[in-house]
Amino acid sequence: MNKSLLPMTDTPLVSIVLCTYNGEKYLRQQLDTLITQTYENVEIIAVDDCSSDSTYRILQQYAALHPRIHVYKNDHNIGFAKNFEIAFGYSKGELIAFCDQDDLWHPEKIELQVNAIGDNQLIYHDSEFIDEHGKRFCYYNSEVVNESGSNYNYKMSDVYNFYKGNDPEVFLLQNCVSGHAIMARRDLLKHALPFNKEFYHDWWLSYVAVNIGTIDFIPKCLVKYRRHAESSTVKDRKAETKGQKLKQDIKWIAYCLKFKSNKNPKFVKRLHDLYSGYTSHFLSLRLWWLLKQNAHKLYYLSKRSEISQQRDVNRFIWGVRSRDFWYTHIKKKPEKVFNI
Repeated sequence: MNKSLLPMTDTPLVSIVLCTYNGEKYLRQQLDTLITQTYENVEIIAVDDCSSDSTYRILQQYAALHPRIHVYKNDHNIGFAKNFEIAFGYSKGELIAFCDQDDLWHPEKIELQVNAIGDNQLIYHDSEFIDEHGKRFCYYNSEVVNESGSNYNYKMSDVYNFYKGNDPEVFLLQNCVSGHAIMARRDLLKHALPFNKEFYHDWWLSYVAVNIGTIDFIPKCLVKYRRHAESSTVKDRKAETKGQKLKQDIKWIAYCLKFKSNKNPKFVKRLHDLYSGYTSHFLSLRLWWLLKQNAHKLYYLSKRSEISQQRDVNRFIWGVRSRDFWYTHIKKKPEKVFNI
């Protein structure tokens, strides 16, 4: 893109917020894509969370060569979510771009997002999956696989329907916005902070953004999103059981209900109450009916067939107790399928 097309009055300072921890393996590659962004009015805020490898030294080396990079190190390890909060405190930009330590950015990522954000609280984009060697690969059902073909997922939009608008109900059960793809207004952080480490910060930012304003997306892959065995999200999803997911869903909906600027608190409360009751009833017809009536919103993000979506809804007809009874007394399995 020709930078002359971007008027000087439309060049707000963008803070690229990079949080690192033991990221020496891929960090140089990521930093190289940050310092070559076509959008020039940026600062790069890098905060290291007490890495035990050479991560902090790499950051210092790059900062010595590039004045726009500002490097900080925590006194002790505080974790991913809190580290981002610390980084926000060091930043000065009107717009905030979230950055992981192991991805590869398109050179026009920041420029395109600045041009597209408009009046939205948040703008995000599509991303391509790459492996530890930087090669394109398939990410299928939270697993790294080597298969090729049209039925597999090579970019984020193969997995999710992207959403633009201002309906918070879309984000009550699912999320399509990845942290590395987010550019947000600083004012959004005032509503979203502090982060809760129990929940994904990108999901929370999206939920808050659609409650206080609108979000939009760019249908172009602007990041090569590295997925590998060490990724925390891959580990979390592989370890999660159905029972654990149900518990987490209930916690998440309860957390959303506490947000003071909630557009539709009555709906969120009803969904939470019925979800909670699902764990102690044999039949769950009211929850099933609520999900069925609102499936076009609650399940919008999942790129699945209507039949598959309906199957997900129909499983909520029977409550957890009926499933426990079936496996304990009929199939003779003493353990509970949903350990709530």
